[in-house]
Amino acid sequence: MSNRSAYAKVWHATIAVLVVLSFLVQLWIAYRASATPRGHAAGTLAGTSLGGRILRVLSFFTIQSNILSAVVSAQLARDPQRDGPAWRALRSTTLLGITVTGVVYGTVLAKVHEPSGWQQVFTNTVFHYIVPIMMVLGWLLFGPRRRICPATIGWSLLWPLAWLVYTLIRGASTDWYPYPFLDVITHGYARVSINSVGVLVVFFLVTTVFWLGDRALPPTDPVLAAAEIS
Repeated sequence: MSNRSAYAKVWHATIAVLVVLSFLVQLWIAYRASATPRGHAAGTLAGTSLGGRILRVLSFFTIQSNILSAVVSAQLARDPQRDGPAWRALRSTTLLGITVTGVVYGTVLAKVHEPSGWQQVFTNTVFHYIVPIMMVLGWLLFGPRRRICPATIGWSLLWPLAWLVYTLIRGASTDWYPYPFLDVITHGYARVSINSVGVLVVFFLVTTVFWLGDRALPPTDPVLAAAEIS
């Protein structure tokens, strides 16, 4: 095994471990949150039953993108050059999702989110900063590349769209939304629609950057690399 492959395995394994630890801490935060009085404020966990609080945790795009990052990273820790049609879609989906998580939080949500206590600060730092940065750097340093094509991109965009539909439907029935910019009760459907389009534009831009980067950067697959050299 080459040094590059060994470094890649350690890098990806570190991401997976960080996400698992942070997710367990996040579940502990949800467990400790109060069920009363009933609450529906956007982004909060308190104000519902334990099952409801856990479902709220799992409804955050941030949590879903980090879970996907842990799954993908754990598999890359076993095989840094893993490939296959379904794998390419999953890897691309994860890269897009975790990058948008970092971008949207850093540019929009960080201004209104004030974590308190070491547990919230820890999970917030890992989920919104460390994992997004490590995932992108891992792709730049270790790949695997080439793995992104138009078909892959099409499959990759299904999850964000499905999450948005799920969020709006669930919000209409529970009056709870994971993020303030999607809070229909506060902003109305017109404004939320504009905000949603803005997020989708970010997805499109991020997708374009990864697609161009996947084509422009040197391939990490030994066979493809050898073909380019020859």
